[in-house]
Amino acid sequence: MDTFYHGSTRLFDSFDLSHALEGDGKIKFGYGVYVTSSYDSATHYANVDKNALKHYVYTVEVPELTERNCIKFKQPVHPSIVSKTEEKLNIKVPEKDCTDGKLFRKFLADHFNSHDRLEGEKAAAEFLDSIGVICVVWPYNWRKGYEDSTNRAIFNADRVKIVKVDEV
Repeated sequence: MDTFYHGSTRLFDSFDLSHALEGDGKIKFGYGVYVTSSYDSATHYANVDKNALKHYVYTVEVPELTERNCIKFKQPVHPSIVSKTEEKLNIKVPEKDCTDGKLFRKFLADHFNSHDRLEGEKAAAEFLDSIGVICVVWPYNWRKGYEDSTNRAIFNADRVKIVKVDEV
C-alpha cells in the first residue's frame, strides 16, 4: 500500500463517491477519490473553502501502482489495458487516444455518454476499475524535480483506507 493524503472541510469515516463533486465541483482528472502524495497540497485543498469552520487532512492508504493497473497523463496507455478495453467493449480505440492516459480516459467517457460529462466519467471509471485499472495518475507539479510526487483519482472508494485524520 502507498500512503497518500486528501484535504476536506468535512469529517467522515469512509469515502463515498456520491459526494465526488462537493469539493471544487470539477472532474478535471477523472471521476474518483482525489489523493495526493503531498501533505501540503492536501492542506491547501482542505483550506480552499475559507467559510468552513473546520479543515481536515486525511492520511490514507491506496494500492501500489503497477504499469498495468493505472493510466498516467502524458504517458502511453499500457497495451494490456488497451487490449482489455477493446475486447470487453468490442471497439477499436483510436491510436492517438492510446498515447496519453488523459486522452484514453476522455475517449472512454465519451464512449459511455457523450451528452453528460459526469455520467460518462463515472461510467469510464467504473469500467476501468472492472478491468483492474485502479486510478488515473498525474504529477503533483508539472515542473522538473517533482517526478516522484503524484496525484491520483482512485476509481473505487473502497480502495481508499483512512488511516488518520488531522484537523489543520
